[in-house]
Amino acid sequence: MSTTAPTTATPRVVDADAKTGPVQALLRRRGLAKLLLLAVAAAVLVPLVHAQWPGALWPSDLTVDVSGPLGKANDWIIDNRDSHWLFAYFLGHLSNGIVVSVRAVYLVLLAGGWAGVVAGAALVAWRVAGVRLAVLTAASFGVCGLLGMWVPTMQTLALMVVSVVFAVVLGIVMGLAAGLSDRIFRLLRPVLDTMQILPAFSYLLPVSLIFGPGVPAATIATVIYAAPPMARLTALGLRGADVGVMEAVTSLGTTARQRLLSARIPLARKELLLGLNQTIMMALSMAVIASMIGGAGLGDRVYQALGTVDVGAALAAGIPIVLLAVVLDRVTAALGEDRPGAQSADDTSPLRGWRGWSVAAVVTVAVALAARFADRLDWPESWTVDIVEPVNTAKDWMVDHLHTGLPVIGGTADWAAHFTTWVLNPVRDGLQGLPWVLVLLVFAALAWLIGTWQTALTAVLAMAGIGVLGVWDKSLDTLAQVLAGVAFTVVLGFAIGIATARSQRLERLLRPVLDVCQTMPQFVYLIPVVMLFDIGRAPAVAAAVVYALPAVIRITTQGLRQVDAAALEASRSLGATNWQQLRQVQLPLARPALLLALNQAVVLVLAVVVIGALVGGGALGYDVVFGIAQGDLATGMVGGVAIVCLGLMLDRVTQPTARRDHGAKKGA
Repeated sequence: MSTTAPTTATPRVVDADAKTGPVQALLRRRGLAKLLLLAVAAAVLVPLVHAQWPGALWPSDLTVDVSGPLGKANDWIIDNRDSHWLFAYFLGHLSNGIVVSVRAVYLVLLAGGWAGVVAGAALVAWRVAGVRLAVLTAASFGVCGLLGMWVPTMQTLALMVVSVVFAVVLGIVMGLAAGLSDRIFRLLRPVLDTMQILPAFSYLLPVSLIFGPGVPAATIATVIYAAPPMARLTALGLRGADVGVMEAVTSLGTTARQRLLSARIPLARKELLLGLNQTIMMALSMAVIASMIGGAGLGDRVYQALGTVDVGAALAAGIPIVLLAVVLDRVTAALGEDRPGAQSADDTSPLRGWRGWSVAAVVTVAVALAARFADRLDWPESWTVDIVEPVNTAKDWMVDHLHTGLPVIGGTADWAAHFTTWVLNPVRDGLQGLPWVLVLLVFAALAWLIGTWQTALTAVLAMAGIGVLGVWDKSLDTLAQVLAGVAFTVVLGFAIGIATARSQRLERLLRPVLDVCQTMPQFVYLIPVVMLFDIGRAPAVAAAVVYALPAVIRITTQGLRQVDAAALEASRSLGATNWQQLRQVQLPLARPALLLALNQAVVLVLAVVVIGALVGGGALGYDVVFGIAQGDLATGMVGGVAIVCLGLMLDRVTQPTARRDHGAKKGA
């Protein structure tokens, strides 16, 4: 006798996929449907295109030679720079105004003497953030003098002051327009997005051609590069003003101007100060790089030293750049924070508010006058320390003992050679060996999976633009370096970020290191890699990895720590191990942050890989460097535009549309 279990107690669940069939179920999954459609397109297009244009390289029939028109444009600009009305009545006056402004700031700094500058900088830091930062500021400027870099530091600081003023004004004007007008916001957003993903190299050649090599070109390039953060954060702050406060102010019968001045701008104070901080840091980074087009100062010393592989001279100028970056970052970041020890307007000190600033100004002027009367304006020669020879001696020792021949582990030169042989060359050869149409389809698939068809179309058009310009091979070489650098950055960044998210102690240990690394300009990262690995493509990738790593670590840590605590508690109550919590709860819920970390890794690695041409990176970066050095607009401009297209494609492939839409909604 058989028995059957009752079936009425448990309701039967019918799978929707079973009712619709396997094909319909597959098509219901949008990602798989997109891949299936692209696979069909590849099966049809690749054979047809290969029959018409055999070979993997971009066909010469589909390229456009722009060297002729660019050469004519170059000649026209050079011939008419002194006579055409555009230069004589506008650009010429703008150039002269920049020269006068930078020179005026520089003369003021020199007139104050080293003692007046150190005292003034320290007192500003004291008023903003307290005694500890004041001591750090004074010590940092003192080190600049000890290394014999006082005059170059003042040159860089003068260029910085003028560039930041112009960039802040331009950014605030654009931010106000975008913050108060939905239409202007929609128009400016893609422009600012594109400007922020462009490598710094892309700005150098056009401005140097129009203004000629020198301080005006360096200042204009710095302003254009540094203005977008100020514009974006200003617009974000104005559009994110508290609705309740704005309604209350409106109910009082205030005008639009009164609402802006009395409510919107005060409510956006934090965003405005953050924009100032980001603008200053980007301006310093660009001012250093702009030494390639005649911007004097510390960057010029680093550029000249890297050209002769003089690591000692490069480090002597690189250390002041790092110290200047750290001081500027700390002081401007403290403006938006209520730090312990800072002399705020709310404390009970007799030096609070304007009284403290008045005392700081009086003391600065008194110290400067004392230095002038004592004829001690210049940094004393006897107070300088020469580190060039010791550093070069240490570099020679490293070349002899660490570059090769170490037991078991080899050496740094061996690592670079192996990395080039086993990673960079195979990736480059693999990309260059693929049919060009298949490369386009692969990037279309990646962009479409993570975004929309518009995203895919943008990525494809960007890559096609590279082919049309005739630099397909060089672009794939640069892309190979970027992909290799991003792979190492993501693996290391995710691993360290996960460890940091789980350990408060490790985060405290890493925080000062990450702070310093994130404030260092891109140029500076080339110095240690030249010392360790000499020159080549591998050192360029190594510098890019070190530059991008802090951002990936921080974004990963923040994303994992913001995972809903209730979800973690629920998984623990079900007996999940730490590994299961990480793999099944934290990583899936932190997916937007991880994708953002990937996007930032791509953009930052590309920025330094391009600059790595100065240490043997080659490819597109070399074309830009050659164009700047030789005044060859055709070569340099084509390389710069190709870099822009490559950056745009990589950004679209790694930036989810959902995140951009969220940002738009938040801004609206």
